[in-house]
Amino acid sequence: MSSDAVKKRKPKVIRNEAGTPETKRGRGEGDQLSAVSSHVKFRKVRLRQVQVTYPAGPHLIGQRKLITAKNQDVRVYNEEVELEGRDPQQDYMLYKDTCAALANLMAEIQELKSGGAKVGSVEIEERRRQCGVHFITLKKLNRLAHMRLKKGRDQTHEAKQRVDVLHLQLQNLLYEVMHLQKEISKCLEFKSQHEEIELVSEEEFFQEAPAEISRPHVTRDDHHQLTLARLDWELEQRKRLAEQYKLSLARKEKIQKAIEQKREYLSSLQPGLQNIMQASLPVQEYLSMPFEQMQKQAEVARHLPPPLYVLLVQAAAYGQACDKTLSVNISGDVDEAKALSRPPEDSQDDESDSDAEEEQQNTKRRRATVGVQLDDKRKEMLRRHPLSLCLDLKCKDGSVLHLFFYYLMNLNILTVKTKVSTTTDLSGAISAGELLNSESLLNCLYASDHGKETPNPANRYQFDKVGITTFADYVSDLGHPYVWVQKLGGLQFSFDGTQSDLRGSSLSASHMERTMKLLRGRLQARLALHKQFSSLEHSIIPVSSECQHLFPAKVVSGLTRWTMMSYQEFTELSYVQHVLKAGLVSETDLFFMAVVERGTARLLTAVVVNPRYPEVMPLFSLSLHWKGERSGRTDDNLRAMESEVNVFRSELQGPRPGLQLLTNQIQRLCVCLDVYLETESQVCDGSEGPKEFPREKMCLRTARGPSRLKPFKFNHPQGFFSHR
Repeated sequence: MSSDAVKKRKPKVIRNEAGTPETKRGRGEGDQLSAVSSHVKFRKVRLRQVQVTYPAGPHLIGQRKLITAKNQDVRVYNEEVELEGRDPQQDYMLYKDTCAALANLMAEIQELKSGGAKVGSVEIEERRRQCGVHFITLKKLNRLAHMRLKKGRDQTHEAKQRVDVLHLQLQNLLYEVMHLQKEISKCLEFKSQHEEIELVSEEEFFQEAPAEISRPHVTRDDHHQLTLARLDWELEQRKRLAEQYKLSLARKEKIQKAIEQKREYLSSLQPGLQNIMQASLPVQEYLSMPFEQMQKQAEVARHLPPPLYVLLVQAAAYGQACDKTLSVNISGDVDEAKALSRPPEDSQDDESDSDAEEEQQNTKRRRATVGVQLDDKRKEMLRRHPLSLCLDLKCKDGSVLHLFFYYLMNLNILTVKTKVSTTTDLSGAISAGELLNSESLLNCLYASDHGKETPNPANRYQFDKVGITTFADYVSDLGHPYVWVQKLGGLQFSFDGTQSDLRGSSLSASHMERTMKLLRGRLQARLALHKQFSSLEHSIIPVSSECQHLFPAKVVSGLTRWTMMSYQEFTELSYVQHVLKAGLVSETDLFFMAVVERGTARLLTAVVVNPRYPEVMPLFSLSLHWKGERSGRTDDNLRAMESEVNVFRSELQGPRPGLQLLTNQIQRLCVCLDVYLETESQVCDGSEGPKEFPREKMCLRTARGPSRLKPFKFNHPQGFFSHR
């Protein structure tokens, strides 16, 4: 149907001046009231009463309102007054009912239209008027909601203003309280000069002071008079002590004169005593009693810095009491050390002329650059004391560990350098080059003590001033500042988690014995490893006679290669990544590659040797190249082989101190490879011909459990292998 036809069929609506009640209701109620007011104002009409009748449906509370006009007297409808008497919950229910009624009317109109009713029919128009009434109701509810919101905001704003006023009053009161508290604290903290004097206690005052000063009948009840009396008694005591001090000074002068006379007498004996000592030198050498050498060393020791002096005394005492082979010597420039210990007043006159000459020469020269000045400051900060200690620790095999201790004066720390002397030639083993290296020989003597950074926290701020980023750059020249070196010198810094009340000689003595044992054990362990590496490089596994019972008589697998590798090369291996993630390896460890072969099977082994060997077991990681590549992460039996080598220390250590631990681990690895290959060949694919690995080991069971683990445990003296 065209739009023109619809327009023709649409009924006409006649709009007069007054309008129908429905059309008036379609406007806003505010417009209706204004229209009525204007109508009454400009046109005088007789009293009339207008009543608006709403159609059926939900109505507003107070829907029917009487608008009465008599001459100029008009009662205006006010929604704000009506809002005070309305219930928001009822308005909400009215809103829901209106929306529901509106939806029903819309549905009825839709049904009428679908049923064939025309657009201008009476039923549709009636429902349309009712919809208009409901829309007017919704508009009024909307206005009422906005009015409630505005009213709530105004009330909230007024309440906030009241709270702000009260908060400001509270702040003013708190400020006044704080001001009064400060004034009270100033009054309480006022100190008089007499409070700095340490007076005798009240009980002692009443016991010792005479009655004319103490006046007990007055001072016991009056604190002020008591204080004055105690001050008078203090003055009397000080006068008496001043007299005693004068008498003591007189006696002191007499005693000093007597001492000077005796000193002159003793100095006259010195030439004769020196002649006697020179004559007794042959006797001292013959009786091995070097008294003169000890006397010279004691004379030089007076110029040592306190940490080196503590180390000298404690090392000498330990050597005399526990270790006769331990010897301590002082080396360095004694004259320079004397110049350092000389008071500055003595050297002012001597150096005045030289300072003037240097100033004249410096004025002629150009000023040094910033880089040169920083270098000079660094050298001055890292300056060592002219004197040092050399401690020689001898072992039973004739090898000697030389320890050179230095003191950095400005940093207040001790450093150490090492050197090893042996009776045999140690240049045969290539892989043992790092074992006796002075840079790493004493690493981790105690756990986590790498000696790369200074243990004194104050040095960090000193380094920042001269541009030193890390002390590790200077370790090769100055030595390693290990924590145990500081403790041997009696130095203890606050950063150490194991704080104690020991200081100086007590601290040094508490660590001396254990440290000397660790040093001797470290040297013996490194020499034993050096000897073992020489055999391993020639594919020989040296098993001592005390450890022969740990392995079967016949071991077919053998070591074919033993080489050293760097930390970077170790991290690039795929079958050691789980060890790196677990944090079981550090850069201070020693890394080696061992290859064990039997027939076509080739077992690659990455070995990590901790600096604290044999206290810490070497760590083995395996990768087998036979019928593919396998590792401990992919093969349960290889994981079990790693467990046999890495876990059971008590079986592989041998006699104490367990220096054969590494070679026993490698031999156990060869035995496990034999068992693995011999038992694995029993589960072959059924091909004919001789087996590559004939079974030579006696096993109770070749496999066990869902993972088919093999029997790697060797039982002595029965000679068979079983599962753990």
